Amino acid sequence: MTYDLMLVRVQPGLMLQETVDLLNADFEPDADLPLLQITDVQRAEWDRILGRVLRDVGPVESEEYLYSLTLETVGPPGRVQLDYCGDTAHIEVAYRHVGPAALEVMELAYRIARIVEDESGLTGHDFEVGQATRTGDPVKAASRLSGVSHWAQHHLS
Repeated sequence: MTYDLMLVRVQPGLMLQETVDLLNADFEPDADLPLLQITDVQRAEWDRILGRVLRDVGPVESEEYLYSLTLETVGPPGRVQLDYCGDTAHIEVAYRHVGPAALEVMELAYRIARIVEDESGLTGHDFEVGQATRTGDPVKAASRLSGVSHWAQHHLS
Protein backbone atom coordinates (compact mmCIF):
# COMPACT_ATOMS: atom_id res chain seq x y z
CA MET A 1 0.00 0.00 0.00
CA THR A 2 1.47 3.33 -1.02
CA TYR A 3 0.70 7.04 -0.88
CA ASP A 4 0.41 8.05 -4.53
CA LEU A 5 0.80 11.27 -6.47
CA MET A 6 -0.59 11.17 -10.01
CA LEU A 7 0.64 13.19 -12.98
CA VAL A 8 -1.16 13.29 -16.32
CA ARG A 9 -0.97 15.10 -19.63
CA VAL A 10 -4.27 16.98 -19.53
CA GLN A 11 -6.06 16.56 -22.84
CA PRO A 12 -6.82 19.75 -24.81
CA GLY A 13 -10.19 21.22 -23.84
CA LEU A 14 -10.48 19.03 -20.74
CA MET A 15 -9.87 19.63 -17.07
CA LEU A 16 -7.57 17.41 -14.99
CA GLN A 17 -10.41 15.36 -13.51
CA GLU A 18 -11.98 14.82 -16.94
CA THR A 19 -8.66 13.52 -18.27
CA VAL A 20 -8.28 11.20 -15.28
CA ASP A 21 -11.86 9.98 -15.78
CA LEU A 22 -11.06 9.14 -19.42
CA LEU A 23 -7.96 7.21 -18.36
CA ASN A 24 -9.96 5.34 -15.72
CA ALA A 25 -12.74 4.52 -18.19
CA ASP A 26 -10.19 2.71 -20.39
CA PHE A 27 -8.71 0.76 -17.47
CA GLU A 28 -9.29 -2.99 -17.48
CA PRO A 29 -8.21 -4.51 -14.16
CA ASP A 30 -7.81 -8.01 -15.61
CA ALA A 31 -5.96 -6.94 -18.76
CA ASP A 32 -2.21 -7.03 -19.18
CA LEU A 33 -0.50 -3.69 -18.80
CA PRO A 34 0.25 -2.06 -22.15
CA LEU A 35 3.88 -2.13 -23.21
CA LEU A 36 5.72 1.16 -22.92
CA GLN A 37 5.71 2.98 -26.25
CA ILE A 38 7.05 6.47 -25.77
CA THR A 39 7.82 9.03 -28.42
CA ASP A 40 11.19 10.70 -28.96
CA VAL A 41 9.76 13.81 -27.28
CA GLN A 42 8.72 11.77 -24.24
CA ARG A 43 12.13 10.08 -24.12
CA ALA A 44 13.73 13.54 -24.08
CA GLU A 45 11.36 14.55 -21.26
CA TRP A 46 12.45 11.48 -19.27
CA ASP A 47 16.11 12.28 -19.84
CA ARG A 48 15.54 15.84 -18.55
CA ILE A 49 13.57 14.56 -15.55
CA LEU A 50 16.27 12.05 -14.66
CA GLY A 51 19.03 14.63 -15.07
CA ARG A 52 17.27 17.20 -12.88
CA VAL A 53 16.41 14.71 -10.17
CA LEU A 54 20.03 13.57 -10.07
CA ARG A 55 21.23 17.18 -9.90
CA ASP A 56 18.58 18.67 -7.58
CA VAL A 57 17.64 15.72 -5.36
CA GLY A 58 20.59 13.33 -5.33
CA PRO A 59 21.38 9.75 -6.23
CA VAL A 60 18.73 7.51 -7.74
CA GLU A 61 18.50 4.07 -9.24
CA SER A 62 16.91 4.08 -12.68
CA GLU A 63 15.50 1.21 -14.72
CA GLU A 64 13.59 0.77 -17.94
CA TYR A 65 10.86 -1.82 -17.63
CA LEU A 66 8.40 -3.17 -20.19
CA TYR A 67 5.71 -0.86 -18.83
CA SER A 68 7.48 2.25 -17.53
CA LEU A 69 10.66 4.19 -16.97
CA THR A 70 11.37 4.15 -13.25
CA LEU A 71 13.57 5.89 -10.76
CA GLU A 72 13.90 5.38 -7.03
CA THR A 73 15.65 7.69 -4.62
CA VAL A 74 18.60 6.23 -2.75
CA GLY A 75 19.24 6.97 0.91
CA PRO A 76 17.56 9.30 3.36
CA PRO A 77 14.90 10.42 3.88
CA GLY A 78 13.42 7.26 2.34
CA ARG A 79 12.47 5.60 -0.91
CA VAL A 80 10.37 7.60 -3.36
CA GLN A 81 9.55 5.85 -6.64
CA LEU A 82 8.63 7.59 -9.90
CA ASP A 83 7.12 5.60 -12.76
CA TYR A 84 6.95 7.56 -16.03
CA CYS A 85 4.85 6.32 -18.97
CA GLY A 86 4.92 9.30 -21.33
CA ASP A 87 1.44 10.76 -20.86
CA THR A 88 1.18 9.69 -17.22
CA ALA A 89 3.45 9.30 -14.23
CA HIS A 90 3.00 8.11 -10.66
CA ILE A 91 5.00 8.78 -7.53
CA GLU A 92 4.76 6.27 -4.70
CA VAL A 93 5.77 6.57 -1.06
CA ALA A 94 5.39 3.63 1.32
CA TYR A 95 3.13 4.07 4.34
CA ARG A 96 5.88 3.68 6.92
CA HIS A 97 6.94 7.25 7.66
CA VAL A 98 5.60 9.06 10.73
CA GLY A 99 6.17 12.48 12.27
CA PRO A 100 9.13 14.50 10.96
CA ALA A 101 10.20 11.59 8.72
CA ALA A 102 6.84 11.83 6.91
CA LEU A 103 7.43 15.51 6.21
CA GLU A 104 10.92 14.89 4.85
CA VAL A 105 9.80 12.17 2.46
CA MET A 106 6.72 14.10 1.28
CA GLU A 107 8.81 17.22 0.62
CA LEU A 108 11.01 14.99 -1.53
CA ALA A 109 8.01 13.46 -3.34
CA TYR A 110 6.54 16.90 -4.06
CA ARG A 111 9.93 18.17 -5.25
CA ILE A 112 10.15 15.28 -7.72
CA ALA A 113 6.55 15.87 -8.85
CA ARG A 114 7.36 19.53 -9.56
CA ILE A 115 10.43 18.51 -11.56
CA VAL A 116 8.26 16.15 -13.63
CA GLU A 117 5.77 18.98 -14.21
CA ASP A 118 8.52 21.40 -15.24
CA GLU A 119 10.24 19.02 -17.64
CA SER A 120 7.26 17.22 -19.17
CA GLY A 121 4.22 19.46 -19.01
CA LEU A 122 2.32 16.82 -17.03
CA THR A 123 -0.03 18.10 -14.33
CA GLY A 124 0.32 16.59 -10.87
CA HIS A 125 -2.33 16.02 -8.26
CA ASP A 126 -2.39 14.52 -4.78
CA PHE A 127 -5.81 12.90 -4.58
CA GLU A 128 -5.14 11.77 -0.98
CA VAL A 129 -5.50 15.36 0.26
CA GLY A 130 -7.07 17.01 -2.79
CA GLN A 131 -4.36 19.41 -3.88
CA ALA A 132 -2.20 20.14 -6.90
CA THR A 133 1.40 19.07 -6.47
CA ARG A 134 2.69 22.31 -8.00
CA THR A 135 1.02 24.57 -5.43
CA GLY A 136 0.06 22.14 -2.69
CA ASP A 137 1.50 22.00 0.80
CA PRO A 138 3.68 18.97 1.54
CA VAL A 139 2.88 19.48 5.24
CA LYS A 140 -0.75 18.54 4.56
CA ALA A 141 0.38 15.45 2.63
CA ALA A 142 2.85 14.52 5.38
CA SER A 143 0.10 14.73 7.99
CA ARG A 144 -1.99 12.26 5.99
CA LEU A 145 0.99 9.96 5.35
CA SER A 146 1.96 10.03 9.02
CA GLY A 147 -1.57 9.34 10.24
CA VAL A 148 -2.14 6.37 7.94
CA SER A 149 1.37 5.03 8.63
CA HIS A 150 0.82 5.27 12.40
CA TRP A 151 -2.53 3.48 12.12
CA ALA A 152 -1.08 0.75 9.88
CA GLN A 153 1.87 0.14 12.18
CA HIS A 154 -0.45 -0.36 15.16
CA HIS A 155 -3.23 -2.31 13.48
CA LEU A 156 -1.66 -4.29 10.64
CA SER A 157 1.66 -5.48 12.04
